[in-house]
Amino acid sequence: MRDKEKGLQSSVATKYLFSVENPDKKALKMTEIPAPRLYLITPSHIDLDGAFMAHLSTIMDHHDIACLRLSLETQDEYQIGKISDRLRELCHTKDVAIVIENHMILAEKFGLDGVHLSDGARHVAKARKKLGSDAIVGCFCGASRHAGMTAGEAGADYISFGPVSGTELNDGSFAQPELFDWWSQMIEVPVIAEGAVTPKALADVGGYVDFIALGQELWTVDDPIAHLSDLLKQISAE
Repeated sequence: MRDKEKGLQSSVATKYLFSVENPDKKALKMTEIPAPRLYLITPSHIDLDGAFMAHLSTIMDHHDIACLRLSLETQDEYQIGKISDRLRELCHTKDVAIVIENHMILAEKFGLDGVHLSDGARHVAKARKKLGSDAIVGCFCGASRHAGMTAGEAGADYISFGPVSGTELNDGSFAQPELFDWWSQMIEVPVIAEGAVTPKALADVGGYVDFIALGQELWTVDDPIAHLSDLLKQISAE
């Protein structure tokens, strides 16, 4: 069945996953894992002197974290740089990749491992040209199979679909388990489940994805470490 997607098949021969064994995380390495790995997304506001840094460090010490995405609301380059420096140091000490959302120029400037694009396939080719073949370039494609395939053909290292459960945001649509099931069977580009990740959603899609992205699900609760452990029980139960 995979031969039907020649455009993606020709560029990616098998599943590429962020490898713990690759300390600088400048590339993706072929490997096999029994369960999806974790991909963390920062809060939109970060207090470097607050609890977030301690929580993040503890989570990285006790769980298999593939990547951290810097997703800040601020457009202040100085603040982004200050936060990037601290998080890059932490991530690389823990052997975790770090990418930034949308700011492909800042990814290079601040020594990050790549960029995550939130607008589907539109800028994948540009980001790949700008950052080079060793950088991580991923993108969010909502619930669009077509956008995901287009991004993969343009050179994306991973595709994220979501949200993975219903919310009252936007038009309320979400990425159905059938999309992840189809993708896992037909397309070789790694896939991430992202947004509104609930225990039920994990049970529904955990068997089809390479990564689970967690952001607000962790940082908006009183004890993100305990909450993550509870969520991971859903993966272990699969």
